[in-house]
Amino acid sequence: MSTTTQTRRPRHWLVAVLAIVILLLGVVFTAGGAWLASLGGSWYYVVAGVGLLISGVQLWRGRYSGALWFALVFVGTLLWTWWESGSNYWRWVPRLGLIVAIGFVLSLLLPTLDRPVSRKVSRGIAGVLALVFVAAFTLAFVPHGVTEAQGAFPEPMTSTGLAPTADAPLQPADRPVDGDWAAYGRNNAATRFSPLQQITPDNVAKLEQTWLFRTGDLPEKRWGAETTPLKIGDSLYLCTARNQLVALNAADGTERWRYDPKIKDKSIPYTAACRGVSYYEVPATAQDTALNDVAADLAVPSGVPVLTQVPRGACAARIIEGTLDGRLIAVDAATGKPCAGFGNNGQVDITVGMGDSPAGYVSITSPPAIVQGVIVTGHQVLDGQRRDAPSGVIQAYDAVTGKLRWAWDMVRPERNGAPPPGETYTRGTPNMWTTATGDDELGLVYLPMGNSAGDYWSGSRTENENRYATSLVAIDVNTGKPAWHFQAVRKDVWDYDMGSQATLIDYPTAAGKVPALLLPTKQGDMYILDRRTGKLLTPAEERKVPTGGVEPEQRSPTQLFSLYHTLRKPDLTERDMWGMTPIDQLVCRIQFREASYEGFYTPPTADRHSIEYPGYNGGSDWGSVAVDPRRGVIVANYNDMPNYNRLVPREKADKLGWLPREDVTADKGGAEGAGDPQVGTPYAIDVNAGWRLPFTKLLCKQPPYGGIRAVDLRTGKTLWDRPFGSARGNGPFGIRSGLPIEIGTPNNGGSVVTASGLIFIAAATDDLLRAIDLKTGKELWHAKLPAGGQANPMIYEFGGRQYVVIMAGGHHFMETPAGDYVIAYALPKG
Repeated sequence: MSTTTQTRRPRHWLVAVLAIVILLLGVVFTAGGAWLASLGGSWYYVVAGVGLLISGVQLWRGRYSGALWFALVFVGTLLWTWWESGSNYWRWVPRLGLIVAIGFVLSLLLPTLDRPVSRKVSRGIAGVLALVFVAAFTLAFVPHGVTEAQGAFPEPMTSTGLAPTADAPLQPADRPVDGDWAAYGRNNAATRFSPLQQITPDNVAKLEQTWLFRTGDLPEKRWGAETTPLKIGDSLYLCTARNQLVALNAADGTERWRYDPKIKDKSIPYTAACRGVSYYEVPATAQDTALNDVAADLAVPSGVPVLTQVPRGACAARIIEGTLDGRLIAVDAATGKPCAGFGNNGQVDITVGMGDSPAGYVSITSPPAIVQGVIVTGHQVLDGQRRDAPSGVIQAYDAVTGKLRWAWDMVRPERNGAPPPGETYTRGTPNMWTTATGDDELGLVYLPMGNSAGDYWSGSRTENENRYATSLVAIDVNTGKPAWHFQAVRKDVWDYDMGSQATLIDYPTAAGKVPALLLPTKQGDMYILDRRTGKLLTPAEERKVPTGGVEPEQRSPTQLFSLYHTLRKPDLTERDMWGMTPIDQLVCRIQFREASYEGFYTPPTADRHSIEYPGYNGGSDWGSVAVDPRRGVIVANYNDMPNYNRLVPREKADKLGWLPREDVTADKGGAEGAGDPQVGTPYAIDVNAGWRLPFTKLLCKQPPYGGIRAVDLRTGKTLWDRPFGSARGNGPFGIRSGLPIEIGTPNNGGSVVTASGLIFIAAATDDLLRAIDLKTGKELWHAKLPAGGQANPMIYEFGGRQYVVIMAGGHHFMETPAGDYVIAYALPKG
């Protein structure tokens, strides 16, 4: 027998398979790493790739040296990971997970190589690696990126409220009774704060479902009701995804009445959303006037009593909603019947004067504001379709009669009403799609304005469009003219429109409390303004920002940054790129290096992708923030994701068949901005929302992707901050993992805070309604929802029992399950 035969062992087939895997990984690392290094990125992948290639070849030959080469790569990877990641857990996952798994298998095969290692040593190495893997997996269930509560929590202070004036009788929404929820944000101050204290941190774990109501309205596509009900007296009032108005018994959630405005699916814009309705009580004198107006309109003969035509009390209390097809609807709160004296038998068409408005272009998705008897409404204008889209005009109607009181067309400020015959409101102007805040005391309505049509191109905007876009505009409801405005972004080409409703507060200053408002933004910055004048009460500064892109002459060299508080995280680096394995992380690193990215406010580009961070979902979006005015605490959930964008030249977009909505034969769905034509500008836009890889569907940025934070209102300091949302509903290839790992998910919808020190919130992609301790940020209870909870919860009291209510309608953009559930939770009776 030859010496070679004695010392060479036959190659095990598993070694051959493993050798092929390592060789393939080495090829990917070497080729991709060389590409990355040529772009100025990390050299690790090239070096590791060469080591893996050598290891793979030697293992294919059955050589022990192949294991040594792999061990060298393993140790090098460990050192590199520590250098790049430190103690950041989520950075370790893609860098080491696959390498540890391969090392485990290789260690078990060591006895089959040409210099065999004893099975005892082999199993010992495998055991150590298995322990490392188990320990790493176990650590995933511990929240990472947590800022724990520090120091004393703020003590309660005087509550905030709106005072009645002689000219503006107090409405329920101005100062609701403790058990009611009378406006979208509970009150006209939009605090989302409930004074109820029956449910506490000590007993919240006992919450149970008490009733469930199904609306029966579930669109097949573009679902996302986003509804927050109102509660006044013994009734709840809500709207369904397609604007059916429903009243429920507050005691048990049974239906009392329903009104269906017959919305067609073609009128659904980006989402079939109805965030809520508004409630209005007609003052006695105004009702008498309205009755006389109705009698005149009906040509009531002289001497015939008005009361025989319109019963006194009909629509004395009314529910008002905006619809997806651009109508204002007013119905009797007691019966659901249309208010005959409001507009045309209970409805007003806000598209009158807008000119051509294809179905789905003009939609009211948020509850209108009602200030001193004036309904003020904006509307969503379908993004990304045309530069000459319908106008973003703001319109105001009499809350009793529905007659147009004024219209603010920012490009024609000299006008105060409808355009003359043959003309339209200025097309393509910034719109207000989200929720306004009304101030009865000052007679002002605060409008969070969006951007001009063609969000990612600014060259054709007018002076006034540039002045008011991405601003908070205060309008005098008696004149329809701006009292002041505050602009957060100059010449916005990032779709950073104002998404959050402003909250009215009393802000403590050295000179005493000032009537103020808190303004969150998609960029993450928070500002506090004197709501009388728009003057900043908290510090901010101008900073240089990147310029260039396709319109360098249009870009502002500086932008405003809040020094009070921001939810925005530091700029991205290559080290922040992520994936389940080092392969998809490598792809994300290459994409990062290939893209244009100079930090916050990087301009859009056409020759390559640009990175927008944070993306257009915030920061803070339509869910807004909650404020505990007694303790002086802001609760803000937020998104922390980039977008990966590219402008597409018009000729190429035309070849790709990117057409505006009215010319598309089939609804392809997709994220907002993913192939939007922007007709009338030189470029279409392609937005990769969240910056996801096309194969695994995972995000390129490392977790967390969303968080929740408590902020001291007085100082702007963070009290605590935690990732928000678990991986239960997320996973590679769109597979829901079911794992309760607090990865921090994307979230849509806001929170409510109670006087007892609880936060209730759904919003995340894991379909849970949570109760969180206001003082610590720790979860105290959760309930599994039958569909996504992308809506703001509300709280009310009836019959001595406190209820927490959430609309579980899901959301197509968030990829959460669709539903039509309204669910109430309460403590057990007795």
